[in-house]
Amino acid sequence: AYNIHVNGVLHCRVRYSQLLGLHEQLRKEYGANVVPAFPPKKIFTLTPAEVEQRREQLEKYMQAVRQDPMLGGSDTFNSFLRKAQQETQQIPTEEVVLEVLLSNGQKVKVTILTSDQTEDVLEAVASKLDLPDDLVGYFSLFLVRETKDGAFSFVRKLQEFELPYVSVTSLHSAEFRIILRKSYWDSSYDDDVMEHRVGLNLLYAQTVSDIEHGWILVNKEQHRQLKSLQEKVSKKEFIRLAQTLKYYGYLKFDPCVTDFPEKGCHVVVSAGNNELNFQVRLPNEQMKEGSFKVTRMRCWRVTSSVPMSNGPSGTSSGKSEVKLELAFEYLMSKDRLQWVTITSPQAIMLSICLQSMVDELMVKKSGGSIRKMFRRRVNGALRRSDSQQAVKSPPLLDSPDASREPMAKLSSKLTSVSLRGISHSSSANDVGANDFHGNYAFEGIGDEDL
Repeated sequence: AYNIHVNGVLHCRVRYSQLLGLHEQLRKEYGANVVPAFPPKKIFTLTPAEVEQRREQLEKYMQAVRQDPMLGGSDTFNSFLRKAQQETQQIPTEEVVLEVLLSNGQKVKVTILTSDQTEDVLEAVASKLDLPDDLVGYFSLFLVRETKDGAFSFVRKLQEFELPYVSVTSLHSAEFRIILRKSYWDSSYDDDVMEHRVGLNLLYAQTVSDIEHGWILVNKEQHRQLKSLQEKVSKKEFIRLAQTLKYYGYLKFDPCVTDFPEKGCHVVVSAGNNELNFQVRLPNEQMKEGSFKVTRMRCWRVTSSVPMSNGPSGTSSGKSEVKLELAFEYLMSKDRLQWVTITSPQAIMLSICLQSMVDELMVKKSGGSIRKMFRRRVNGALRRSDSQQAVKSPPLLDSPDASREPMAKLSSKLTSVSLRGISHSSSANDVGANDFHGNYAFEGIGDEDL
């Protein structure tokens, strides 16, 4: 059996035969010429070296499938991961009440199935709040860790290949919660959201919370004006004023470490306005601030090191000592690219932010809309796909034969965003092109922009 890690934590355990079944299903649906080659079966018992070779081949296969926009976004692939997640955690399909937080601390309780995927849960929350269908796409569910001061540390945006109830309960800690927040970066989209009472209330609550936690910078005069608008319950005017403030619409990350401008610098990273903002403390305690525009990042990658399991049963809890790094190649000046690395447990979330900024830029450039098409409700109930029915497959926790090596880990770096290969790299690091997220927004930068 193999442990698949997604977003830095254990997602599921699967056997070779199950991955082969996924491969055959993908070939049946999309054709042999589209689906990557799968590691062949072996007649005889694998040697330890062959076990490791197969693990590497399977990891490359899973990466290749995830990187393909058609295969990686398919319901076949995502439902396979969802089902495997549910079976691994041994959570039966049943009706439960899930608590989702709003930015103001209010709790929204929704009745769902444990096998409901992210989109279903999001729709259930929106329905409970009376948020119109055409505004649902402006919001997302995020897995967060509640800190001692009542703020939230963002773990990741919940993805289509996971089951929110299973994801949060499998962490076995009350500090992990699911929160609803807006999921776009361009503040001009606020106008769409504010057209409806519920959208306005959600946006207002998030803005107030970000100011209270110091994510948005406010001076004394601005604070006085905001307080006055709050007392008048002038929510739109409050948001309009907040839009003019520094770091409005940014996500603030936990303190971490970077190698820019020199190794070992402590940094607070914020993502917003199509950039990563750095507040760096140099080794001499001097503070510096700067920003890296997403349009000048040629590519980026997330790397992770996952510790091997000690026992044959592979009982990793997923809480890990996983080391995560986000590195991006940045156009510092004309003809000069430089790699910048951030070492942070939130590297995956940073990568998701970068990708969503790029996606939003590309949609806007093409004249498209970020409004998403959601499945229609049937007779007032959410329509569930076949993959969301009760799980009848046997559990995936069978230990390998005692004569075999301990359970190998498939430390797949499925990072929740499409990995876009690039043709070449000026990096000195020996990393294959498929490990990179190529940036479609990196183009046409003239001298005047530098």
